[in-house]
Amino acid sequence: WVAVTKDTVVYLLDSSRSSSVPREHLGENPKGILSVDRYAAYKALGSEDLELSFCWGHVRRDYVRIYDTYPELQTWAQDWIGRINLLFHLNNNRRDVLRDKERFRLADAVLRQEIARFQDAYLKELSKEGAHPVACKALESLQRHWDGLLVFVNHPEIPMDNNLSERKLREPVLGRKNYYGSGAVWSGDLTVALFTIFQPARHNGLDPVKYLTSYLHAAADNHGNAPTNIDSFLPWNLSQEQKIAWKHPP
Repeated sequence: WVAVTKDTVVYLLDSSRSSSVPREHLGENPKGILSVDRYAAYKALGSEDLELSFCWGHVRRDYVRIYDTYPELQTWAQDWIGRINLLFHLNNNRRDVLRDKERFRLADAVLRQEIARFQDAYLKELSKEGAHPVACKALESLQRHWDGLLVFVNHPEIPMDNNLSERKLREPVLGRKNYYGSGAVWSGDLTVALFTIFQPARHNGLDPVKYLTSYLHAAADNHGNAPTNIDSFLPWNLSQEQKIAWKHPP
């Protein structure tokens, strides 16, 4: 499992894929917004205080899969892929002017108009009789998840997809295929601990080698023990001088 925030990347190793894993990580009565795919374990986490923002990237894949698998539905699927691409484009335009109130207001209005047209289109398609069952299944999924798919509209800081977390999972997965996994639970725990150190460093633009070397020097200066003030090594607590010294090369 991986959890990604603006500053952090945390990896969790567990034999279970149930909602108990993220629930334990998030703690009691978590509040905020989770950007997730449509996996059932995530849906079990939703509450009044914890809103689920579903991934448009996964929705788009539904139509790409239909396009690739059902020749008779290619034109239909391509139309929906185009509509989804347009939403991504309009949202990117809106996010680009997030700090300019007037330009954001205009871009936001355009996006909301297109969202309304999108909803009208899928509801109209669902009301038709004799539609292809595969097309109906995709549209019904869209309708079931619609509220969660709209979270980004009122929260422009939330991305439309969870691609960042999937990219963060990709490297450990590719590594696992190359070094054949971990031979014991303890080595798996060590692996996720190290990824939880290195990935936040990269996430914050730091060179992991420089970052770890500085930490080990501090440990050596402390007679082989962890530095007295470990908080000073957390990426979001670094001084500007440290950020410059440990910056990842271009």
